Order: sequence, then structure tokens, then C-alpha cells
Amino acid sequence: MKRLLLALAVAASAATATAADGLDKTAAELVAEMSPGWNLGNTLEATRNWAGATLWNNLGGVESETAWQSTRTTPELIDLIKAEGFRSVRIPVAWAFGHISNPATHTIDSKWMARVREVVDYCIDRDLYVVLNDHWDGGWLENNIKETDPAKIERQKLILGRLWTQIATEFRDYDEHLLFAGLNEPNADDAAQTALLLAYEQVFVDAVRATGGNNLRRTLVVQGPNTDFSKSYDFYDTFPTDPTPDRMMFEVHYYTPWQFCGMDKDESWGKYVNYWGEGNIPAGTRRGYNGGEAEMDRLFGLMKSKYTDRGMPVIIGEYAALQKNVSGAGEDQTLHDASVAAFYKRLNEWCRDAGMVSFAWDTNNCSRPTSTIIDRRTLRVYNQHVMDAIRDVYASTDGITDISADGAADTDAAAVYYNLQGARVTDPAPGLYIVVRGRRVTKEYVR
Repeated sequence: MKRLLLALAVAASAATATAADGLDKTAAELVAEMSPGWNLGNTLEATRNWAGATLWNNLGGVESETAWQSTRTTPELIDLIKAEGFRSVRIPVAWAFGHISNPATHTIDSKWMARVREVVDYCIDRDLYVVLNDHWDGGWLENNIKETDPAKIERQKLILGRLWTQIATEFRDYDEHLLFAGLNEPNADDAAQTALLLAYEQVFVDAVRATGGNNLRRTLVVQGPNTDFSKSYDFYDTFPTDPTPDRMMFEVHYYTPWQFCGMDKDESWGKYVNYWGEGNIPAGTRRGYNGGEAEMDRLFGLMKSKYTDRGMPVIIGEYAALQKNVSGAGEDQTLHDASVAAFYKRLNEWCRDAGMVSFAWDTNNCSRPTSTIIDRRTLRVYNQHVMDAIRDVYASTDGITDISADGAADTDAAAVYYNLQGARVTDPAPGLYIVVRGRRVTKEYVR
């Protein structure tokens, strides 16, 4: 492993000098360095006042950070996140939802901006990547993507541009470790609504690029309709126009099936399930979900064929499966725990092998049912089998230590490919790989 790292370092030093501002990597190259990722959920997107009246005023305050969970974000928390093996942090943020000091100009409160920047710095200072977004944000735009009145559309575009101009200006000097995501889960359900979504995403791209500096080459993230796999595959066929090539990623979220991932009680439209994955469904239970792996494989295959195979990197901005306490006749806690772990493991294996980035949703609610992985109050892992499932996917180094410095001359040797986790790949799909040709070891993007 040391020989490999040394060879890569030598190859890098011999290459063309990198940009002094630290924005030399393409979006595809960043993806290879960002998994696994973690969400600082229910935190900077929260508000103390749930009512819609909190839009376009400054009633939220910095105290909103602990409105939906109890712990203020600290450098020690981010130390733990890195120590557990996460490489990226997605920071959902509300800007309009209780943090506007001047509604006439849609000016973001300076104290709130400073607090967001402080949390971003905790991550950047620890060499973690950060995805900073405009989250649900009171639903001012997310719930109104479908709006067709021209005057209202122009008004919403104006506001979106103003917000992102302020955010981008504040973080203009940051290097490529900071990415901007324009929205969160924009509500669009068909081709016409997706066209409206694309128009808003164009406003986001234009606003960021117009601020100049490092934002001219910063990687930006755009969202599919409802961040839904199937709707994105069916309706999202073009991307915003960007003057900077190869600096865009595409975002979807994965909570499929919802009966397993998000439900712990029956609803009129369906019953919750506790078990997922082959070998994890106890005999006789009515709470099992058959075919979960095949469904995940099909949906991730859609993203791979339409986006990553064509050079557009994909991030799974959120995913989770509820950890529950199960009891009663035919119920099995061990198999439920195994089901949750299997879900996380298979999803991350897909991301690892297909060149996508996974961001686990985490709400800091240490009372089941929950999607919490990290207990921020005690600074300990709350859900160890989920943490182990994620970490095991990215900890593999099989094959990497077998690379020898001996071999034929570079011009004569056949290329041998390894993914960035060290596993040998015989038929590489498009993505970034470690490539060995005799004594020469490089990182190369396969198209």
C-alpha cells in the first residue's frame, strides 16, 4: 500500500501543476474521494417556529440549530465523523425559513450566515468535503416548482438568485472541498414540471458563477424531480447550461421501499415492514419485503446507465432505513437488525462500484424508531451495525497490497484496473481508477 501511495505521489508531482486555488479536480474526480458521506440532519435546516409565518422574517435565530434535535454542532462531533470513516458532510440549511433580516431584499441574517460558515469550517478544517444546500426552507420554492403563473415564476427566480448570490459570495474563496447544491427535493412529477425545475436550476448555476473567484470552477449539484430515481430517469434529460465544463453533479435520494425505510405503523395505503434482504425475513412474518435487492439493483442501474456511464456523477444526497424495536409473534430483532445493515451495505456497494457518493441521513434522535447513526450528545456511535455496514464497504483493500513494483516496461504492460477502495476491476465502467502498467501507477478516468 505504501509503495502504491508513493507511486501515485510521484506520478502526481510529474503531472501538470495543479491550480493554486485548489479547484483543479473535475466533478468525477471529486466523487471518487467523497464516499461515504453523512448528513448533519435536523440541524441547520430547522426552525423554532413551525408555522409558515416564519418565512421571510428573522424569527428563527441561531437557536434554530437545536429546535429539532438537542445538540449544538461542535468541532468534536466532526472529529468523530471523520474518525468513523466518513469523507463528506452534507449540510442541509434553511435560509428563508426564519433567517431573513430584510424581507424587501431577501437579505440573509449575518449572524445566521456566520454560524453556517462556522460549521462548514469545522468540516473543511478536517479535510472533509461539504455539500451545502438550500433545503426544504419552509417550502417556499420546493413546494412551488409546479407554479405556472409567469409573474410568480419570475418572482421565485428573483428570490432564488438573491439567496444564492449571497451564499456564493460568502463562500467564494473556499476550495473544491465545498460544493453547492441548489435545492433539496423539488416537487416535480412530469416532463413539463421538470422543465420548470430546470429553469430554476439554471438560475442557481448562473447566480453562483456570476460571483466569480473560486465559484467559477466550483462543483455544483442539481436535483432530479422529487430526487426520485424513476422520475429522474424518465424526465430529466438535459442539464443547466454551465460555462465551466465537468463541474456538475446530479442528486437523487433513496428511501425505497418507504414501508421499510420510513414507516413504523400501518397506513391506509400500505403496511409497514421490518425485514429486507435475502435470508433476513423470518418464516411466517407478515412484515417482510421480498425482492428488495432486485428493486435496488434496478433503480441504481437506471442512474448508472443514464448518468454515471455517460460521465455525469451522481450523489445519493439522502438515504436511510428506520432502526426499530420489533416484538410480537413471529418477530425477530436480530433479523431486523440484519435487514437494516444489509440495506445500508448494498446501497454503499452500489455507490462504491458505480462511482456515486452516498450521504446517510442522520437526525440525532436516539429513540427508536430512528435513522440515527451518531449520538451527538455522547459523541459515540449509536447504531453500530449500520456504522459497520458502511465502513466495511469502504475499508476493503483486497488486491491493493499485491501490486508489485516489478514488471514489464510501461509501453509493453497491459493495464490492470483497481477501484479506489483497492479491489481489482476486470471490466471497468466509466469512473476514476488506479491503473497499473508494469512499474507505472496512475489515477485515470475511464470513459
